[in-house]
Parts: sequence; structure tokens; C-alpha cells
Amino acid sequence: MVKEVARQIEIPEGVDIQVADSTVTVKGPKGELSRRLWYPGIDINKEESHLVVNSKLDRKRQRAMVGTLAAHIGNMIAGVTEGFEYRMKVVYSHFPIQLKAGQDELIINNFLGERRARSAKIIGGTKVDLGKDEVILSGIDKEKVGQTMANIEQATRVRGFDIRVFQDGIYLVEKR
Repeated sequence: MVKEVARQIEIPEGVDIQVADSTVTVKGPKGELSRRLWYPGIDINKEESHLVVNSKLDRKRQRAMVGTLAAHIGNMIAGVTEGFEYRMKVVYSHFPIQLKAGQDELIINNFLGERRARSAKIIGGTKVDLGKDEVILSGIDKEKVGQTMANIEQATRVRGFDIRVFQDGIYLVEKR
């Protein structure tokens, strides 16, 4: 007796989902996302008002991957309907940090008084808004917005000084 593992994802109004081979395309009011989601023994099928991610095998790894693929699809749906927004705070004590957003990178000048500028890569279609002491990242792809946020945090890591004293940097404050 083989037990089947399945996860259902509701498709909200205004969202169109297409499944071709192992590529899932989600279209919504904010844009379109497409991603190849494949794992051996797992199928993704579209039924009337919901999407079904299922596996014929009831093994630990298959159950885990069914949940993972369902979560990815849920994030894609949330991205094209609401979008994602990350707020970051610019923290400095002695040297005011100056930020400039380019096409595909954020330039960080005067970090800890350094003469050389640091840069953080902006991934994909992530939009960067600079305030006086805050950076707002927004976009429809959760992974690209999150990776851009991580790149900014890593670019302002303090090296060679005591981090208890030098708490300067750009840090995540809020996710929406």
C-alpha cells in the first residue's frame, strides 16, 4: 500500500498560473514570475481553483520537497499580488555613511571613514529607495529582494575592529 503525499495551494482572484513541464509561471497585478520547480517523483498539476503538488512516494525527503515546492509557489503568488518590502536602517556613530544607488549596485561611501567605497550588488528587479537613514528594498521575487538585502548587510560588515564598539552598518529592521 503506497500512501500519496499532496499539498494544495489556493489560486487567488486576479492571478493566472500556468504549469508547463516543470516550469511554473505566475502572472498577477504586480508582474510575472517564472521558475523551474522539479524534483524526482513530484508532480505539480493545476486543477480548477487550486494547484496540487503531490508525490506518489511517502518518504521523508519527498514529503519535505512537496512542502518546499508548495512554499516556493506560495511566495511567487504573494509576490505578484502584494510584493515584498524590506526596510533597512543605516547606523553610524562617527562617520556619516553616504549611499548612492546605481543600476545594479549600491555604492557605500565613508563607511568607518574609509577612503575606498564599498559596493553591494542589487539582484534582479529589486527596487532600492534611499531615505536619510534608511534603505527600502522592494520587488516581487522574495529570493532576489532577500539576497539584495543580504548583500548590503555583508558589504557593511565591520572587519578588523571590535564589533561591540563599532556597531556601524546597514541592518534589516522590518520585512513586509
